[in-house]
Amino acid sequence: MIELPIAFLPLTDSAVLVAARELGFAEAEGLDLILVRDTSWATLRDRLVFGQVKAAHMLAPLAVAITLGLSQQKAAIAAPFKLNVNGNALTLAADLAAALDPVPVNRIADPVATAHDLAAAIGLHRRKPVIGVVHRFSSHALMLRYWLAFAGIDPDRDLTLQTLSPSLMVEALRSGEVDGFIVGEPWSTVAVAEGLGQVVAVGANIWQRGVEKVLAMRADWCDDNPDTVDRLLRALAAAAAWCEDPANHRALATMLSQDAYVGQPAELILPALEGRLILAPGSGPLAVPNFMLFNREATNFPWRSQGLWIYSQFVRWGMIAPDAAAERAAAHVFRSDIYRRALADTGAVMPGASSKLEGALTKPLAVGSRSGALTLGADRFFDGRIFDPNAIDDYVAGFTSTDA
Repeated sequence: MIELPIAFLPLTDSAVLVAARELGFAEAEGLDLILVRDTSWATLRDRLVFGQVKAAHMLAPLAVAITLGLSQQKAAIAAPFKLNVNGNALTLAADLAAALDPVPVNRIADPVATAHDLAAAIGLHRRKPVIGVVHRFSSHALMLRYWLAFAGIDPDRDLTLQTLSPSLMVEALRSGEVDGFIVGEPWSTVAVAEGLGQVVAVGANIWQRGVEKVLAMRADWCDDNPDTVDRLLRALAAAAAWCEDPANHRALATMLSQDAYVGQPAELILPALEGRLILAPGSGPLAVPNFMLFNREATNFPWRSQGLWIYSQFVRWGMIAPDAAAERAAAHVFRSDIYRRALADTGAVMPGASSKLEGALTKPLAVGSRSGALTLGADRFFDGRIFDPNAIDDYVAGFTSTDA
């Protein structure tokens, strides 16, 4: 049995790793997964970079940022497997949420109107709003920037973005340290259940199939241990299929509720798995289609174009200067070649291409696959923009001075 320490944070989207260990998918591949519960993305990053763990449940943009030398110690990171897509939500304190006008039953369904409502509310708030983000280099922060800028909000001028660990967000909202936060589940559900805020936007409606968490490894370790990596990916693929099945969601919520993992009641973990969220205290559950995906529609496939979209946002927000070498490095973080190698003999259905136009699908589409039938879900950005990974400069230049 090969011992394999893997770091994770107490979030619902750690589900695939937890299921791989608890249900024996890893053991069947000869792996003893040692799941190391961490408290912050910065600590998790350091554990991986300095070799305390061999892999990690990681923010996709953070994997790219480490590779590009934007986040402390530079190290080439390989992400050969996506653990989920979607799954985060923006929750605002009651007073700020109440200033959004009008107050629809389902505010999250219209991200365009809600962005404009928030832009108006910001100017009337008692202070420059402080919004908690889990890390500067997170899909949460990039989606928040993308969404707010559409409505003319400059996230570096009109807001204060405060970095906090996911598990500290609820207490920060309770104490008034922040006026809202964008975070993965179950923390928005916890905040609503405790009467502290309202969910006003979800990542799934900002980018319908937005990249979220990946399995990250040091690229040198990944290249030196191909058999172990392949075993791990096969175990995770089996676990992801189990997590996706609605018949297993209650059992998965109970599993994640253990103190060793998320450590919150199963009833607060289940809504995200079922895609039925309570958006405000006292309201009933509301269906949020595709709120979090674990396996279907090639969720686990690491599209190189998604690494390049992340890079484009780093350029857009001045986090890095445009650079051909950095662009190539960003594309290489998402290792579709390793995914194909590991799952080649399993019958897994995977795309024929490794890159695509992001945001081009407005409805499900059957696409070319190397085995079996594959349908990709809609991946539209809420503003209708399409990202062409072969035209990054034009894409970045297309944002105006008011939304760049």
